[in-house]
Amino acid sequence: MENDVELKTPKSLRLHIGVFGRTNVGKSTLVNYISDQDTSIVSSVAGTTTDSVYKSMELSPLGPITLIDTAGIDDISDLSKERIERTAKVFDSTDVAIIVLEQNIWTKYENEIVKQLNDKKTPFLFVINNYKKESLDEDFIKKLSSYKFIETELLQDKNYREQFLASLKQNLLSVIPEDSLNLQPLTQNIIKSFQTVVMVVPLDLGAPKGRLILPQVQMIRACLDINAVVIITKETELKQTLEKLKDKPDIVICDSQVVKKVLNIIPEDVAFTTFSIIFSSNKSDFKTMLEGIKAIKNLKPADKVLIAEACSHHASKDDIGRVKIPKLLSKYLGFELRFDVSSGIDYPKNLEDYSLIIHCGGCMINKKQMISRLNYAVNKNIPITNYGMVISFVNNTLDRVIQPFVKNI
Repeated sequence: MENDVELKTPKSLRLHIGVFGRTNVGKSTLVNYISDQDTSIVSSVAGTTTDSVYKSMELSPLGPITLIDTAGIDDISDLSKERIERTAKVFDSTDVAIIVLEQNIWTKYENEIVKQLNDKKTPFLFVINNYKKESLDEDFIKKLSSYKFIETELLQDKNYREQFLASLKQNLLSVIPEDSLNLQPLTQNIIKSFQTVVMVVPLDLGAPKGRLILPQVQMIRACLDINAVVIITKETELKQTLEKLKDKPDIVICDSQVVKKVLNIIPEDVAFTTFSIIFSSNKSDFKTMLEGIKAIKNLKPADKVLIAEACSHHASKDDIGRVKIPKLLSKYLGFELRFDVSSGIDYPKNLEDYSLIIHCGGCMINKKQMISRLNYAVNKNIPITNYGMVISFVNNTLDRVIQPFVKNI
């Protein structure tokens, strides 16, 4: 049975470990060996892994992780192009990589994997699957001399697992940057222990029945982790909630779509921001997102704007990204724009056609993937900003909601 950490930790908060290599070098065997489950199909037939396989688990002392088994980068099957493209996308979300090698074999494909990881500034180590139990030749060892590597002959031996895992974890810890293991909490620099936090959570058509959305849940947990006092209310009860408090709250956090209404209620000397802007600060480059706001004033009639959702969800009639933001922007500018929506981890291939990207908070993806998406837009000279920043900008409240972060950027 999976433990509580595995069940409850969102994938976006896990360390992502990508497993790369050529076809049939033992990637799936390694993933199964680490997870101690038949996570991936193992076969002697090259190209058995047709798509990336994700396995969430606890790997002490690394904590909650997501293992990603990828298709071979040298796949030559009928579907090879699509498989390799999907493997390439895994580089964007990988915090640390394991490259599986066959003993004494180094090809252009290993060079390509190393190049991709270095380009992404992703740490990695090699696991040599020496299933033939051959001595490693001098040229091969020389090729690996500047890298961390583990040699193993016993991936089929269950009794060897603990010894192997101990070595693997020790080597992973030696290459992983400290900030990848100790993610900045959502409360970083804006909320202190024992402060009072009021969270304003509207229950509109977009709210899931009987529960809160993930950004709200994660923010509540982050506050509890530092012993802050959390008070949750709807915007319709905010005035009465504040009146019942003996002292003013230290900060008020609200959903972006009620930002104007909330701002009209709270005192001017109370810190104020939105869930979306907190996530923008925590998961991406805040300055770049803020800079992207300037592009709004340069938009012209019929310009194309991309609403980028990092997850797939059922859109309601008042969906914030698909309905409310397009209406707000068109009203602010006084003319119609053309809006497209992309869901999931893929941008559209015609990204150059867009004058602006408006991205969600990214609560369903990890920071590495959010930064990769941001950098991809920046490299193509396409301004990118955030849901919460756009809504606050058109409501003339942006200066107020970014104030808690200004001193840190």
